[in-house]
Amino acid sequence: MMCHNCFQQRKKKKDTSLSIANVNANYDEAQRKDEYIKPTIIKFDHEQRKDEIISLGSCRFDQERSRLDLARMIILHGYPLTMVEHVGFKIFVKNLQPLFEIVPNSSIEVSCIEIYMKEKQKVYEMINRLHGRINLAVEMWSSPENTEYLCLIAHYIDEDWKLQQKILNFVTLDSSHTEDMLSEVIINCLMEWDVECNLFAMTFDDCYADDDIVLRIKDRISQNRPLSSNGQLFDVRSVAHVLNLIVQDAMETLREVTEKVRGSVRYVKSSQVIQGKFNDIAQQIGISCQKNLVLDSPTRWNSTYFMLETIIGYKSAFCFLQEHDPAYTSALTDTEWEWAGSITGYLKLFVEITNIFSGDKCPTANIYFPEICDVHIQLIEWCKNPDDFLSSMALKMKAKFDRYWSKCSLALAVAAILDPRFKMKLVEYYYSQIYGSTALDRIKEVSDGIKELFNAYSICSTLVDQGSSLPGSSLPSTSTDSRDRLKGFDKFLHESSQGQSAISDLNKYLEEPVFPRNCDFNILNWWKVHTPRYPILSMMARDILGTPMSTIAPELAFGVGGRVLDSYRCSLNPETRQALICTRDWLQVESEDHNPSSSLALYAEAN
Repeated sequence: MMCHNCFQQRKKKKDTSLSIANVNANYDEAQRKDEYIKPTIIKFDHEQRKDEIISLGSCRFDQERSRLDLARMIILHGYPLTMVEHVGFKIFVKNLQPLFEIVPNSSIEVSCIEIYMKEKQKVYEMINRLHGRINLAVEMWSSPENTEYLCLIAHYIDEDWKLQQKILNFVTLDSSHTEDMLSEVIINCLMEWDVECNLFAMTFDDCYADDDIVLRIKDRISQNRPLSSNGQLFDVRSVAHVLNLIVQDAMETLREVTEKVRGSVRYVKSSQVIQGKFNDIAQQIGISCQKNLVLDSPTRWNSTYFMLETIIGYKSAFCFLQEHDPAYTSALTDTEWEWAGSITGYLKLFVEITNIFSGDKCPTANIYFPEICDVHIQLIEWCKNPDDFLSSMALKMKAKFDRYWSKCSLALAVAAILDPRFKMKLVEYYYSQIYGSTALDRIKEVSDGIKELFNAYSICSTLVDQGSSLPGSSLPSTSTDSRDRLKGFDKFLHESSQGQSAISDLNKYLEEPVFPRNCDFNILNWWKVHTPRYPILSMMARDILGTPMSTIAPELAFGVGGRVLDSYRCSLNPETRQALICTRDWLQVESEDHNPSSSLALYAEAN
């Protein structure tokens, strides 16, 4: 007996056999084997009329499974929940499967929450099985109505030495969430995931994030385990943010000149006649620039750089136009041309560095130190410019950079040391240029910092071996066990009798020759292969290299504004909003080019 939604096929003498197997969606909802569509043989007649329906054989339709499939599709592709109420969607579904009962928007929302809860449990279990620690990126979003959101993203290196990222929370902040309360919101999220004791570092997207917020979180974390290097490695600020701040200083300084540049480009492009006249001038005076003049987008600072770079190549043509065309009123003075040329050269450095950071598909923490050191060296040189206009601008830029450097230089340097192509040599190379006569003292601070951290890992490794610490806790607890008052002696014994042999693991790494630099080098593969040789150091490298030094998506790297949630997601209730954003990230197929930033980009308003 055929099931009620299948129709009898008409048989013909001349036919071709086709075997169709059921495709399993591989979802984890409980499904009995007899619920699958059974394979069958279909007789297909080439002369069969188009309006006749082919039977796929005996099958059983599952309304519940189809409802969850629909909810997963909506989550995974970022479709609006209201799509289930669209007339076109209803017609399509009814024609495809008449038995499917179209569910209302509210029912699909419930299904999405149901999937979110199941997937959240999976992520929770996975994170709490990690042997290494996690790093947390803290990102702030806003809405067109000025509502604020807090996005927390876990970064970690898994057991196979792959850099992974998971969105943990997308919290809606109301007006009652003052800066004092923000730290409590973050701490509650950490406790919700049980990672407050297994956290290595936190990266804030705002270089000027309130230090009190960080201190309160740091104090809570330090109640469970000590923080090495006075907690310097715990508090990280986003590289992308400080670079954008510095660029904005340059853009603001050149604002009046930039307006003249925009006016000049608009004038040339205002008509075909003027454009043709300008092209003739450029050809006559021998300008070889092949780039076309373009207007910038004020919300994308790299486009302003490209506009400036292009117009500088046509400087002689614009000077000629100024002398022979009274209608051209946006001309730059000789001094303004010089300023534009110099600042464009400054911007070029930031465009190149930002492209390096945003173009890296596996942005481990070691890639940032040399680029940021180059910025530091250039800022020092720019501050020496004899032109007061340019030197004052450079001093403002350097003041912002120095604040970032004071917080993050140790973390950047330690990550670079754990790159076998660099080790301490790269620190010595750059610090001699940055600090001059005081370089040795600064280098020693870095050397002492990494040794202190290594000692903490070494002690923890011994405690784990003795069974007194849980897997995943990379640093020992400060709590006292009254049943064993000699645990402090164990630590003392380790430091005094085994300290030298433990430090030799780090020394062995630093004293061996650096690994040759080449384009195909993969630092995570290197540490995966060398884990048996450096068992303690590799534990440390896993946590440090997984620290997110920058928190901005590649497509937003050159934006001058913050992250703004699109109007549709803003209209959802907070629980549904978090469920959709987090679950989409969890459901996406993990691949080398996937990261939560690309997931979040779907929800951002277009500039």
